[in-house]
Amino acid sequence: MKIQSLDLPDEVKRFYLDSGILELYPPQAEAVEKGLLEGKNLLAAIPTASGKTLLAEFAMLKSIQAGGKALYIVPLRALASEKFRRFQEFSELGIRVGISTGDYDLRDEGLGVNDIIVATSEKTDSLLRNETAWMQKISVVVADEVHLIDSANRGPTLEVTLTKLRKINPSCQILALSATVGNADELAAWLEAELVVSEWRPTELLEGVLFNGIFYCRDKEKLIEQPTKDESINLALDTIREGGQCLVFESSRKNCMAFAKKAASAVKKTLSAEDSEALAWIADEILENSETDTSTTLAACIRSGTAFHHAGLTTPLRELVEGGFREGKIRLISSTPTLAAGLNLPARRVIIRSYRRYSSESGMQPIPVLEYKQMAGRAGRPRLDPYGEAVLLAKSYEEFVFLFKKYIEADAEDIWSKLGTENALRTHVLSTISNGFARTKEELMDFLEATFFAFQYSNFGLSTVVEECLTFLQQEEMLESTDALVPTNFGKLVSRLYIDPLSAARIAKGLREAENLTELTLLHLVCSTPDMRLLYMRNQDYQEINDYVMAHANEFVKVPSPFDITEYEWFLGEVKTSLLLVDWVREKSENEICLKFGIGEGDIRAIADIAEWIMHVATQLARLLDFKGAREAAELEKRIHYGAGPELVDLLDIRSIGRVRARRLYETGFRSTADLAGADPEKVAALLGPKVAERIFKQIRTRGEVPEIEEPETPGKSSSSGQRTINDY
Repeated sequence: MKIQSLDLPDEVKRFYLDSGILELYPPQAEAVEKGLLEGKNLLAAIPTASGKTLLAEFAMLKSIQAGGKALYIVPLRALASEKFRRFQEFSELGIRVGISTGDYDLRDEGLGVNDIIVATSEKTDSLLRNETAWMQKISVVVADEVHLIDSANRGPTLEVTLTKLRKINPSCQILALSATVGNADELAAWLEAELVVSEWRPTELLEGVLFNGIFYCRDKEKLIEQPTKDESINLALDTIREGGQCLVFESSRKNCMAFAKKAASAVKKTLSAEDSEALAWIADEILENSETDTSTTLAACIRSGTAFHHAGLTTPLRELVEGGFREGKIRLISSTPTLAAGLNLPARRVIIRSYRRYSSESGMQPIPVLEYKQMAGRAGRPRLDPYGEAVLLAKSYEEFVFLFKKYIEADAEDIWSKLGTENALRTHVLSTISNGFARTKEELMDFLEATFFAFQYSNFGLSTVVEECLTFLQQEEMLESTDALVPTNFGKLVSRLYIDPLSAARIAKGLREAENLTELTLLHLVCSTPDMRLLYMRNQDYQEINDYVMAHANEFVKVPSPFDITEYEWFLGEVKTSLLLVDWVREKSENEICLKFGIGEGDIRAIADIAEWIMHVATQLARLLDFKGAREAAELEKRIHYGAGPELVDLLDIRSIGRVRARRLYETGFRSTADLAGADPEKVAALLGPKVAERIFKQIRTRGEVPEIEEPETPGKSSSSGQRTINDY
């Protein structure tokens, strides 16, 4: 099917023709034949790199031509950034694109001027809760990676969000995009959607197992040279020699870092002088963005052509690694499975070094087929690679047979709704009532009967769980104690703040009962909520943190009995996470925190982001309920954002001044924005460097007359640094 023959505006067809897309892949053609451009709901369950995003673009652009508005829902912020950058290319068609992944209590009405809005499922849910007006004008909803409905963490939110969007916009087109799943027909039936299922790929995918130095596929074998003792390194070198790149998936961060280091010396021998120069630039950027031991190790790996990628790295570091790989400079990335979840980063060969994952309940267990398919699907870059290879490793003949049967020849599992528990349902029951989707128990059950859970389980057991949720919400005074479902002001605020009602109840109880409200009290209160991500307790932590609790017992709202082992151990995990935040707001260096708590720099930022949000909730609840602590919580909220003491907050409001630079300025006598506005620019430049100083003075120039810094122009480079990047959103 030719692009030219599609029922799309001429300028849209010209856009694709100019970019080299002349005809559709078979699954794309099938989607068009099944009503994609006629507004029909559609579920496309097709492999990675088979053109799912193009289907979404067609549906969105066709609808926008008719005056509609499109919402593109993704599971991850990184994926939102990637799609946002792609859709910005439509600006030459006059299409405006917005992105929303941040604060969960904002309506973001300004986003309504855009034709395409990219958002995470959590942000979409919060926009619905806050009754954002433009949500009712959505004419196309794209749910990317819709199989994540099966996820216990993200699934319920995505499921309820899609249910609400279909209810408020009954005529809007739903386009669900998925990897191949076992029960795609069931998911399509729930969405009342046409179904496109295909195994077709633009580049052939060879899946197999390496055993005794031979790569066995279904219908071919390939001998792999053995220049080293490590089979995975030999596989990588085999790929690099033929001009390809490798993605290696490991089961843990520690293992993926170790493999990148181990492979570095062998990969380095394959690099040209030009390659080494480009990699040195990336390594220098890594060191510019971080001063931790991990970033030093990463930079050293990158100079040799390898890298590692996991959630312990900060976003700027992960983006530098991804960019270096996309440009073909980094030859090998060793990653945890997070990289397989949606990011467009394919390679010639994917090596899955470990097919087992650790589970706290049952130890090391084989990963699901669906997860294997996600990783294997990264093999083969369209238009760059003649084929892709996904390789599992077997140490024995029995394991070789097992891997073929378990993964190579197997179909992906069915996906199942995870909505049917009180923990999953509690927050969505409150938001459904607060938004007016349901005013009686009957209306609430009618709404929930439209969910995938009810579709799969015929409502089995749902009424009992709903009754438990309603009882809890009434006991905590988030609902009026009447037969009608009426939210209190407290309940409405909790829903708008996008917090688990159990978290809100614990915060309210803590603020009400606390005798002291110290820094530690508030930080622990935040860490005691189910919305918080807690640190693991290591063997060496127990005694140290227990001693700390004994010494600071009066600063906790309640210390559970040490004889209740399960509850007390959970409490110690809360305290450990609180202590990380104490170190963060007291300006301990990130490297010191990483070493002390056994985590990555990215973990510090992730925990701080969640803590900042929950502290914001505490501030709002204290104000509404007239409890003590509102002022202290508001100050801590800002300190968590910056990771600094209260005296630095004014300086930190200026972009380009981080916690380290702010402390340097403060200790030199520049203690406020006003001090900087009247400062000698040359003195500030001597402290922070001329480029940083210039950026700072440009920002505060509007607050008063600030002298210019004399700095020669660099040919080909703009002196302007006020441009906002995707990371600002």
